[in-house]
Amino acid sequence: MDRLASIGSDPFDKPPCRGCSSYLSEPYIKCAECGPSPFLLCLQCFTRGFEYKKHESDHKYEIMTSDFPVLEPGWTAQEEMALLEAVMDCGFGNWQDVAYQMRTKTKEECESHYMKNFINNPLFSSTLLSLGKTKDSHIAEGAVPFKPTDDPPRPTFDSVLSRDMAGYMPARADFMEEFDNYAEWDLKDIDFVDDDSDILRALKLSVVDIYHSRLKERQRRKKVVRDHGLINLRKFQMLERCYPKEVQELYDVMRRFARVIGPIEHDKFIESHALEFELRREIRRLQEYRRAGIKSFCSAKVYERANRMREDERRKRTMLCDVLQYIQDGRACQQWLTKQAALDAGITPAVTTITVSATGRRSAPPLNLTGLPGTEKLNEREKELCQVVRLVPGAYLEYKQALLNECRRQGGLRLAQARALIKIDVNKTRKIYDFLIKEGHITKA
Repeated sequence: MDRLASIGSDPFDKPPCRGCSSYLSEPYIKCAECGPSPFLLCLQCFTRGFEYKKHESDHKYEIMTSDFPVLEPGWTAQEEMALLEAVMDCGFGNWQDVAYQMRTKTKEECESHYMKNFINNPLFSSTLLSLGKTKDSHIAEGAVPFKPTDDPPRPTFDSVLSRDMAGYMPARADFMEEFDNYAEWDLKDIDFVDDDSDILRALKLSVVDIYHSRLKERQRRKKVVRDHGLINLRKFQMLERCYPKEVQELYDVMRRFARVIGPIEHDKFIESHALEFELRREIRRLQEYRRAGIKSFCSAKVYERANRMREDERRKRTMLCDVLQYIQDGRACQQWLTKQAALDAGITPAVTTITVSATGRRSAPPLNLTGLPGTEKLNEREKELCQVVRLVPGAYLEYKQALLNECRRQGGLRLAQARALIKIDVNKTRKIYDFLIKEGHITKA
Protein backbone atom coordinates (compact mmCIF):
# COMPACT_ATOMS: atom_id res chain seq x y z
CA MET A 1 0.00 0.00 0.00
CA ASP A 2 1.32 3.43 -0.92
CA ARG A 3 0.67 6.72 0.76
CA LEU A 4 0.05 9.24 -1.97
CA ALA A 5 -0.94 12.89 -2.09
CA SER A 6 -4.59 13.62 -2.50
CA ILE A 7 -6.13 15.15 -5.58
CA GLY A 8 -6.76 18.45 -3.81
CA SER A 9 -7.32 20.00 -0.41
CA ASP A 10 -10.93 20.84 -1.24
CA PRO A 11 -13.22 17.76 -0.95
CA PHE A 12 -15.47 19.19 -3.66
CA ASP A 13 -12.56 18.91 -6.12
CA LYS A 14 -12.47 15.07 -5.77
CA PRO A 15 -14.91 12.61 -7.35
CA PRO A 16 -17.51 11.26 -4.91
CA CYS A 17 -17.38 7.80 -3.39
CA ARG A 18 -18.56 5.13 -5.84
CA GLY A 19 -20.40 3.30 -3.08
CA CYS A 20 -22.39 5.93 -1.16
CA SER A 21 -21.81 9.00 -3.43
CA SER A 22 -20.63 11.03 -0.45
CA TYR A 23 -17.77 13.53 -0.67
CA LEU A 24 -14.46 11.92 0.20
CA SER A 25 -12.34 12.98 3.15
CA GLU A 26 -8.84 11.71 3.84
CA PRO A 27 -7.89 8.99 4.19
CA TYR A 28 -9.80 7.18 1.43
CA ILE A 29 -9.18 4.19 -0.86
CA LYS A 30 -8.25 4.10 -4.54
CA CYS A 31 -8.40 0.86 -6.52
CA ALA A 32 -5.03 0.11 -8.15
CA GLU A 33 -6.48 -2.16 -10.86
CA CYS A 34 -9.57 -0.28 -12.09
CA GLY A 35 -9.02 2.50 -14.58
CA PRO A 36 -8.34 4.67 -16.42
CA SER A 37 -10.67 6.88 -14.35
CA PRO A 38 -9.97 6.50 -10.59
CA PHE A 39 -12.27 4.20 -8.63
CA LEU A 40 -12.49 5.81 -5.18
CA LEU A 41 -14.18 4.51 -2.02
CA CYS A 42 -14.63 5.90 1.44
CA LEU A 43 -13.42 3.82 4.39
CA GLN A 44 -16.97 2.69 5.31
CA CYS A 45 -17.71 1.29 1.82
CA PHE A 46 -14.25 -0.30 1.66
CA THR A 47 -14.74 -2.15 4.94
CA ARG A 48 -18.12 -3.46 3.72
CA GLY A 49 -16.40 -4.92 0.62
CA PHE A 50 -18.33 -2.83 -1.92
CA GLU A 51 -18.19 -4.19 -5.49
CA TYR A 52 -19.39 -2.51 -8.68
CA LYS A 53 -19.16 -3.73 -12.31
CA LYS A 54 -15.52 -4.80 -12.85
CA HIS A 55 -14.38 -3.77 -9.39
CA GLU A 56 -14.03 -6.57 -6.87
CA SER A 57 -13.29 -6.46 -3.18
CA ASP A 58 -10.00 -8.37 -3.51
CA HIS A 59 -8.37 -5.85 -5.90
CA LYS A 60 -5.14 -4.17 -4.92
CA TYR A 61 -5.66 -0.75 -3.44
CA GLU A 62 -3.89 2.44 -2.35
CA ILE A 63 -4.55 4.56 0.72
CA MET A 64 -4.86 8.20 -0.40
CA THR A 65 -3.73 10.66 2.26
CA SER A 66 -1.60 13.77 2.48
CA ASP A 67 -1.00 13.70 6.24
CA PHE A 68 2.77 13.13 6.00
CA PRO A 69 5.79 15.48 5.75
CA VAL A 70 7.39 16.16 2.37
CA LEU A 71 10.04 18.87 2.67
CA GLU A 72 10.49 19.27 6.43
CA PRO A 73 8.87 17.99 9.65
CA GLY A 74 5.86 19.94 10.84
CA TRP A 75 4.57 20.63 7.32
CA THR A 76 2.31 17.98 5.84
CA ALA A 77 1.77 17.50 2.12
CA GLN A 78 -1.71 18.95 2.45
CA GLU A 79 -0.28 22.09 4.08
CA GLU A 80 2.36 22.36 1.33
CA MET A 81 -0.37 22.33 -1.31
CA ALA A 82 -2.46 24.81 0.68
CA LEU A 83 0.57 27.15 0.92
CA LEU A 84 1.19 27.06 -2.82
CA GLU A 85 -2.50 27.71 -3.55
CA ALA A 86 -2.57 30.61 -1.07
CA VAL A 87 0.51 32.22 -2.64
CA MET A 88 -1.11 31.90 -6.08
CA ASP A 89 -4.35 33.45 -4.81
CA CYS A 90 -2.91 36.24 -2.61
CA GLY A 91 0.36 36.98 -4.39
CA PHE A 92 3.99 36.53 -3.39
CA GLY A 93 4.91 38.65 -0.35
CA ASN A 94 1.36 39.04 0.96
CA TRP A 95 2.07 36.72 3.87
CA GLN A 96 -0.64 38.10 6.13
CA ASP A 97 -3.40 37.01 3.73
CA VAL A 98 -1.57 33.75 2.97
CA ALA A 99 -1.55 32.85 6.67
CA TYR A 100 -5.20 33.88 7.01
CA GLN A 101 -6.18 31.57 4.13
CA MET A 102 -4.16 28.64 5.51
CA ARG A 103 -5.39 29.13 9.14
CA THR A 104 -2.85 26.61 10.52
CA LYS A 105 0.38 28.65 10.21
CA THR A 106 1.50 32.16 11.08
CA LYS A 107 2.72 34.62 8.47
CA GLU A 108 6.33 34.26 9.74
CA GLU A 109 6.15 30.48 9.35
CA CYS A 110 4.67 30.77 5.87
CA GLU A 111 7.31 33.24 4.73
CA SER A 112 10.31 31.35 6.15
CA HIS A 113 9.10 27.97 4.86
CA TYR A 114 8.33 29.30 1.35
CA MET A 115 11.64 31.17 1.05
CA LYS A 116 13.64 28.22 2.37
CA ASN A 117 12.06 25.42 0.35
CA PHE A 118 10.73 27.09 -2.83
CA ILE A 119 13.00 30.09 -3.44
CA ASN A 120 16.41 29.29 -1.95
CA ASN A 121 16.22 25.51 -2.39
CA PRO A 122 19.17 24.32 -4.58
CA LEU A 123 17.02 21.54 -6.04
CA PHE A 124 14.45 24.00 -7.39
CA SER A 125 17.17 26.46 -8.46
CA SER A 126 18.85 23.84 -10.66
CA THR A 127 15.47 22.85 -12.07
CA LEU A 128 14.64 26.46 -12.97
CA LEU A 129 18.09 26.87 -14.53
CA SER A 130 17.60 23.84 -16.75
CA LEU A 131 14.16 25.11 -17.73
CA GLY A 132 15.66 28.47 -18.64
CA LYS A 133 18.21 26.81 -20.94
CA THR A 134 15.53 24.91 -22.84
CA LYS A 135 13.06 27.81 -22.89
CA ASP A 136 13.95 28.87 -26.43
CA SER A 137 13.03 25.46 -27.82
CA HIS A 138 9.42 25.79 -26.67
CA ILE A 139 6.68 28.28 -27.43
CA ALA A 140 7.60 31.42 -25.51
CA GLU A 141 5.15 33.08 -23.19
CA GLY A 142 3.88 36.55 -24.01
CA ALA A 143 5.76 38.19 -21.12
CA VAL A 144 8.25 40.93 -21.93
CA PRO A 145 11.11 40.45 -19.44
CA PHE A 146 12.21 43.29 -17.19
CA LYS A 147 15.50 43.55 -15.32
CA PRO A 148 15.28 42.87 -11.58
CA THR A 149 16.21 46.49 -10.84
CA ASP A 150 13.56 47.93 -13.14
CA ASP A 151 10.24 49.16 -11.81
CA PRO A 152 7.79 48.35 -14.61
CA PRO A 153 5.02 50.88 -15.29
CA ARG A 154 1.62 50.14 -13.83
CA PRO A 155 -0.92 52.02 -15.98
CA THR A 156 -4.46 52.27 -14.66
CA PHE A 157 -7.25 50.62 -16.58
CA ASP A 158 -8.41 52.51 -19.70
CA SER A 159 -5.74 55.21 -19.25
CA VAL A 160 -3.86 56.75 -22.19
CA LEU A 161 -0.74 54.72 -21.41
CA SER A 162 -2.77 51.53 -21.11
CA ARG A 163 -4.37 52.13 -24.52
CA ASP A 164 -0.97 52.93 -26.06
CA MET A 165 0.35 49.62 -24.73
CA ALA A 166 -2.68 47.68 -26.08
CA GLY A 167 -3.77 46.67 -22.59
CA TYR A 168 -0.39 45.17 -21.68
CA MET A 169 0.41 45.09 -17.94
CA PRO A 170 4.20 44.95 -17.43
CA ALA A 171 3.96 44.24 -13.70
CA ARG A 172 1.97 41.08 -14.49
CA ALA A 173 3.75 40.47 -17.82
CA ASP A 174 0.43 39.75 -19.50
CA PHE A 175 -2.37 41.41 -21.43
CA MET A 176 -5.61 42.67 -19.96
CA GLU A 177 -7.51 40.90 -22.74
CA GLU A 178 -6.10 37.89 -24.54
CA PHE A 179 -6.33 37.13 -28.22
CA ASP A 180 -9.38 34.90 -28.74
CA ASN A 181 -10.35 35.85 -25.21
CA TYR A 182 -13.35 33.52 -24.96
CA ALA A 183 -11.64 30.34 -26.17
CA GLU A 184 -12.11 28.70 -22.75
CA TRP A 185 -15.89 28.96 -22.93
CA ASP A 186 -16.07 25.89 -25.18
CA LEU A 187 -14.44 23.78 -22.44
CA LYS A 188 -16.31 24.93 -19.36
CA ASP A 189 -19.12 22.34 -19.69
CA ILE A 190 -17.04 19.37 -20.92
CA ASP A 191 -16.70 16.51 -18.46
CA PHE A 192 -15.19 13.09 -19.21
CA VAL A 193 -17.14 10.25 -17.55
CA ASP A 194 -17.01 6.47 -17.91
CA ASP A 195 -20.46 6.27 -19.50
CA ASP A 196 -19.44 8.32 -22.56
CA SER A 197 -19.79 6.59 -25.89
CA ASP A 198 -16.82 6.36 -28.23
CA ILE A 199 -18.24 9.01 -30.55
CA LEU A 200 -18.97 11.43 -27.71
CA ARG A 201 -15.51 10.91 -26.23
CA ALA A 202 -13.87 11.48 -29.63
CA LEU A 203 -15.92 14.65 -30.03
CA LYS A 204 -14.78 15.95 -26.65
CA LEU A 205 -11.16 15.17 -27.47
CA SER A 206 -11.54 17.06 -30.75
CA VAL A 207 -12.82 20.11 -28.87
CA VAL A 208 -9.80 19.91 -26.57
CA ASP A 209 -7.45 19.67 -29.56
CA ILE A 210 -9.09 22.73 -31.10
CA TYR A 211 -8.62 24.59 -27.82
CA HIS A 212 -4.92 23.64 -27.79
CA SER A 213 -4.49 25.01 -31.32
CA ARG A 214 -6.12 28.28 -30.26
CA LEU A 215 -3.75 28.49 -27.31
CA LYS A 216 -0.79 27.95 -29.63
CA GLU A 217 -2.01 30.79 -31.86
CA ARG A 218 -2.36 33.02 -28.80
CA GLN A 219 1.20 32.28 -27.72
CA ARG A 220 2.50 32.76 -31.27
CA ARG A 221 1.01 36.23 -31.42
CA LYS A 222 2.48 37.08 -28.03
CA LYS A 223 5.87 35.95 -29.26
CA VAL A 224 5.63 38.20 -32.35
CA VAL A 225 4.60 41.16 -30.18
CA ARG A 226 7.44 40.50 -27.75
CA ASP A 227 10.21 39.83 -30.30
CA HIS A 228 9.38 42.84 -32.50
CA GLY A 229 8.79 45.26 -29.61
CA LEU A 230 5.21 46.11 -30.57
CA ILE A 231 4.00 46.81 -27.02
CA ASN A 232 4.51 50.59 -27.25
CA LEU A 233 2.96 51.36 -30.63
CA ARG A 234 3.68 55.11 -30.40
CA LYS A 235 7.41 54.49 -29.96
CA PHE A 236 7.30 52.04 -32.87
CA GLN A 237 5.64 54.67 -35.09
CA MET A 238 8.23 57.30 -34.10
CA LEU A 239 11.04 54.97 -35.16
CA GLU A 240 9.25 54.34 -38.44
CA ARG A 241 9.06 58.09 -39.20
CA CYS A 242 12.87 58.30 -39.12
CA TYR A 243 12.95 56.76 -42.61
CA PRO A 244 12.28 58.67 -45.85
CA LYS A 245 8.76 58.58 -47.25
CA GLU A 246 9.60 55.96 -49.87
CA VAL A 247 11.12 53.67 -47.22
CA GLN A 248 8.10 54.23 -44.95
CA GLU A 249 5.83 52.95 -47.71
CA LEU A 250 8.01 49.86 -48.07
CA TYR A 251 7.98 49.44 -44.28
CA ASP A 252 4.19 49.49 -44.27
CA VAL A 253 4.00 46.88 -47.03
CA MET A 254 6.62 44.56 -45.51
CA ARG A 255 5.20 44.74 -41.96
CA ARG A 256 2.92 41.77 -42.65
CA PHE A 257 5.99 39.61 -43.39
CA ALA A 258 7.70 40.49 -40.09
CA ARG A 259 6.10 37.49 -38.38
CA VAL A 260 7.70 35.13 -40.92
CA ILE A 261 11.28 36.27 -40.35
CA GLY A 262 12.91 37.27 -37.10
CA PRO A 263 12.99 40.84 -35.79
CA ILE A 264 16.72 41.29 -36.44
CA GLU A 265 16.42 40.00 -40.01
CA HIS A 266 13.41 42.24 -40.64
CA ASP A 267 15.25 45.33 -39.35
CA LYS A 268 18.29 44.45 -41.45
CA PHE A 269 16.04 44.13 -44.51
CA ILE A 270 14.49 47.58 -43.96
CA GLU A 271 17.85 49.18 -43.16
CA SER A 272 19.38 47.73 -46.31
CA HIS A 273 16.57 49.18 -48.43
CA ALA A 274 16.94 52.56 -46.70
CA LEU A 275 20.67 52.47 -47.50
CA GLU A 276 19.89 51.52 -51.10
CA PHE A 277 17.51 54.48 -51.38
CA GLU A 278 20.16 56.87 -50.06
CA LEU A 279 22.79 55.48 -52.44
CA ARG A 280 20.46 55.77 -55.45
CA ARG A 281 19.63 59.37 -54.54
CA GLU A 282 23.32 60.20 -54.19
CA ILE A 283 24.08 58.54 -57.54
CA ARG A 284 21.34 60.59 -59.25
CA ARG A 285 22.81 63.76 -57.75
CA LEU A 286 26.31 62.90 -59.01
CA GLN A 287 24.92 62.07 -62.45
CA GLU A 288 23.25 65.48 -62.54
CA TYR A 289 26.60 67.11 -61.71
CA ARG A 290 28.29 65.15 -64.50
CA ARG A 291 25.64 66.21 -67.06
CA ALA A 292 26.23 69.83 -66.00
CA GLY A 293 29.97 69.43 -66.56
CA ILE A 294 30.90 69.62 -62.87
CA LYS A 295 34.00 67.67 -61.83
CA SER A 296 34.69 68.88 -58.26
CA PHE A 297 32.65 69.18 -55.08
CA CYS A 298 33.59 72.88 -54.77
CA SER A 299 31.94 73.52 -58.13
CA ALA A 300 29.00 71.40 -57.01
CA LYS A 301 28.34 73.77 -54.06
CA VAL A 302 28.31 76.77 -56.41
CA TYR A 303 25.98 74.88 -58.75
CA GLU A 304 23.55 74.08 -55.92
CA ARG A 305 23.49 77.71 -54.77
CA ALA A 306 22.86 78.97 -58.30
CA ASN A 307 20.18 76.33 -58.79
CA ARG A 308 18.34 77.48 -55.64
CA MET A 309 18.46 81.08 -56.87
CA ARG A 310 17.01 80.04 -60.24
CA GLU A 311 14.21 78.17 -58.50
CA ASP A 312 13.37 81.22 -56.38
CA GLU A 313 13.24 83.46 -59.44
CA ARG A 314 11.07 80.97 -61.30
CA ARG A 315 8.69 80.79 -58.35
CA LYS A 316 8.39 84.59 -58.22
CA ARG A 317 7.66 84.81 -61.96
CA THR A 318 5.00 82.13 -61.64
CA MET A 319 3.38 83.99 -58.76
CA LEU A 320 3.36 87.25 -60.71
CA CYS A 321 1.83 85.58 -63.76
CA ASP A 322 -0.91 84.09 -61.63
CA VAL A 323 -1.71 87.44 -60.04
CA LEU A 324 -1.74 89.32 -63.35
CA GLN A 325 -4.02 86.67 -64.83
CA TYR A 326 -6.80 87.29 -62.29
CA ILE A 327 -6.31 91.00 -61.46
CA GLN A 328 -7.76 93.24 -64.17
CA ASP A 329 -7.87 96.45 -62.15
CA GLY A 330 -4.85 98.62 -63.06
CA ARG A 331 -4.79 100.47 -59.72
CA ALA A 332 -4.84 97.28 -57.66
CA CYS A 333 -2.14 95.75 -59.84
CA GLN A 334 0.05 98.84 -59.39
CA GLN A 335 -0.39 98.65 -55.60
CA TRP A 336 0.64 94.98 -55.59
CA LEU A 337 3.73 95.68 -57.71
CA THR A 338 4.74 98.59 -55.46
CA LYS A 339 4.37 96.40 -52.39
CA GLN A 340 6.45 93.58 -53.91
CA ALA A 341 9.17 96.03 -54.92
CA ALA A 342 9.31 97.35 -51.36
CA LEU A 343 9.55 93.78 -50.00
CA ASP A 344 12.39 92.94 -52.41
CA ALA A 345 14.21 96.11 -51.29
CA GLY A 346 13.96 95.02 -47.64
CA ILE A 347 11.38 97.71 -46.73
CA THR A 348 8.17 96.63 -45.00
CA PRO A 349 5.31 98.53 -46.67
CA ALA A 350 2.37 99.94 -44.80
CA VAL A 351 -0.81 97.89 -44.59
CA THR A 352 -2.84 98.77 -47.64
CA THR A 353 -5.85 97.31 -49.30
CA ILE A 354 -5.88 95.85 -52.77
CA THR A 355 -9.21 96.42 -54.40
CA VAL A 356 -10.06 93.57 -56.77
CA SER A 357 -12.87 94.56 -59.07
CA ALA A 358 -12.73 91.87 -61.73
CA THR A 359 -16.46 91.39 -61.47
CA GLY A 360 -17.21 95.09 -61.18
CA ARG A 361 -18.39 94.84 -57.55
CA ARG A 362 -17.55 97.51 -54.98
CA SER A 363 -15.09 96.59 -52.24
CA ALA A 364 -16.50 96.00 -48.76
CA PRO A 365 -16.48 99.00 -46.41
CA PRO A 366 -14.25 98.98 -43.27
CA LEU A 367 -15.60 97.08 -40.28
CA ASN A 368 -17.23 99.17 -37.54
CA LEU A 369 -15.62 98.16 -34.21
CA THR A 370 -17.96 100.14 -31.99
CA GLY A 371 -19.20 97.99 -29.12
CA LEU A 372 -17.37 94.81 -30.21
CA PRO A 373 -15.74 92.79 -27.37
CA GLY A 374 -11.98 93.24 -27.11
CA THR A 375 -11.83 96.61 -28.88
CA GLU A 376 -10.50 98.33 -25.76
CA LYS A 377 -7.48 95.97 -25.78
CA LEU A 378 -6.30 97.20 -29.21
CA ASN A 379 -4.14 100.20 -30.00
CA GLU A 380 -4.95 102.53 -32.88
CA ARG A 381 -2.85 100.67 -35.47
CA GLU A 382 -4.42 97.34 -34.52
CA LYS A 383 -7.88 98.86 -34.74
CA GLU A 384 -7.09 100.14 -38.23
CA LEU A 385 -5.88 96.66 -39.25
CA CYS A 386 -9.06 94.99 -37.94
CA GLN A 387 -11.20 97.53 -39.83
CA VAL A 388 -9.31 96.98 -43.09
CA VAL A 389 -9.28 93.16 -43.00
CA ARG A 390 -12.80 93.10 -41.45
CA LEU A 391 -11.75 90.98 -38.45
CA VAL A 392 -13.42 91.19 -35.05
CA PRO A 393 -11.03 92.15 -32.19
CA GLY A 394 -11.55 88.90 -30.25
CA ALA A 395 -10.49 86.75 -33.22
CA TYR A 396 -7.52 89.03 -33.95
CA LEU A 397 -6.25 88.75 -30.37
CA GLU A 398 -6.56 84.96 -30.52
CA TYR A 399 -4.67 84.76 -33.83
CA LYS A 400 -2.03 87.15 -32.56
CA GLN A 401 -1.41 85.09 -29.44
CA ALA A 402 -1.15 81.87 -31.47
CA LEU A 403 1.42 83.42 -33.81
CA LEU A 404 3.42 84.85 -30.90
CA ASN A 405 3.54 81.46 -29.17
CA GLU A 406 4.61 79.66 -32.34
CA CYS A 407 7.27 82.27 -33.10
CA ARG A 408 8.61 82.04 -29.56
CA ARG A 409 8.72 78.26 -29.78
CA GLN A 410 10.34 78.08 -33.24
CA GLY A 411 12.62 81.12 -32.85
CA GLY A 412 11.02 82.64 -35.95
CA LEU A 413 7.97 82.26 -38.18
CA ARG A 414 7.42 81.90 -41.90
CA LEU A 415 4.31 82.96 -43.78
CA ALA A 416 3.55 79.36 -44.71
CA GLN A 417 3.63 78.39 -41.03
CA ALA A 418 1.30 81.25 -40.16
CA ARG A 419 -1.16 80.17 -42.87
CA ALA A 420 -1.09 76.60 -41.54
CA LEU A 421 -1.71 77.88 -38.02
CA ILE A 422 -4.55 80.30 -38.85
CA LYS A 423 -7.34 78.77 -40.92
CA ILE A 424 -8.76 81.97 -42.49
CA ASP A 425 -8.45 83.71 -45.83
CA VAL A 426 -4.81 83.64 -46.98
CA ASN A 427 -4.88 87.36 -47.84
CA LYS A 428 -5.99 88.25 -44.30
CA THR A 429 -3.31 85.99 -42.87
CA ARG A 430 -0.67 87.76 -45.00
CA LYS A 431 -1.79 91.19 -43.78
CA ILE A 432 -1.77 90.09 -40.12
CA TYR A 433 1.65 88.48 -40.59
CA ASP A 434 3.14 91.60 -42.23
CA PHE A 435 1.62 93.83 -39.55
CA LEU A 436 3.07 91.80 -36.65
CA ILE A 437 6.51 91.79 -38.30
CA LYS A 438 6.38 95.55 -38.82
CA GLU A 439 5.36 96.12 -35.19
CA GLY A 440 8.21 93.87 -34.00
CA HIS A 441 6.00 91.27 -32.32
CA ILE A 442 7.36 88.36 -34.42
CA THR A 443 10.43 87.76 -36.57
CA LYS A 444 10.91 85.97 -39.85
CA ALA A 445 12.42 82.48 -39.73
